[in-house]
Amino acid sequence: MYTLDLKDVDEVVDALRAGASACRNATCRQGSIELIEAPGKLIATGDTHDHRKNFKVVLGAAGLDGEFGAEEKHLTLHEIIHPDLPESRELPLDLSYRGLTRIAYLKSQYPELVHVLLANHELAQAIGSGIMKNGIKVVDAFNAGVESVFTDESQRVHDAINDFVMSMPIALRCRCPQGDILCAHSLPGPASMGRFDPSILDRELTPDDYQPRVGSAHLMVWGRGYDHDQLEDLTERWGVNLFILGHEHAPNGYTVVNPNTIVLNTDHERAVYLPIDLDDEPTVAQCVSKMVHIR
Repeated sequence: MYTLDLKDVDEVVDALRAGASACRNATCRQGSIELIEAPGKLIATGDTHDHRKNFKVVLGAAGLDGEFGAEEKHLTLHEIIHPDLPESRELPLDLSYRGLTRIAYLKSQYPELVHVLLANHELAQAIGSGIMKNGIKVVDAFNAGVESVFTDESQRVHDAINDFVMSMPIALRCRCPQGDILCAHSLPGPASMGRFDPSILDRELTPDDYQPRVGSAHLMVWGRGYDHDQLEDLTERWGVNLFILGHEHAPNGYTVVNPNTIVLNTDHERAVYLPIDLDDEPTVAQCVSKMVHIR
């Protein structure tokens, strides 16, 4: 598949920078999003949180694991870093920079097929926001992990990570004959819609978009609790028939939010991915019937 020395600072930095360049310069990049069209096939995922086993499965499902003769498909990836860590009195080391680096390299090799979407944990890491998971300050744990490996060279790695994160599109739009699909990490919560700029899908991102609690990119990757009226509003504004998201916990691997939204999880023992034929954009019910549970 690919071989990276994830303890070699030059290889890690080069892979992250190459991933950032691929995000910015892929021909499918259109402003703040990536855009693909039928025909083609998509493997949609939810949060991965550096779950190596599940990542390997979805990579194989997308035909991007180097197996000879496999059919290559589009693949969405998001919420890559900050896995569950054991509780400890001392700050644990999070080494998920390795998963992020592998995915940056993958994006550089398949810029038109791999779609790495901005998510709240990557954004929090890049801007240094405080974020807790299971009682652990995950940004600090991630920094400690990088510094444990790269010591005096750590800042080079942090800078390259930030470059990759800030290059990520906010969503993947799939143009299908029966209607468009929008894959994103999340949508803004209903209470923040008054501060949210819906034109974000049609323009370049700006530094203001990343500002905590006020920027539209920040609001979009942190949103929860979508309701029927909000989803119908965004459906009409954006001309989207189906939303495929992550961010919220789904104990059974997926959750349906009416009228037209599916939340996926790809980071736990009941994880799923969703294969979609872009020539035949499915209904929510059809998506549920096609859901693949990772064993």
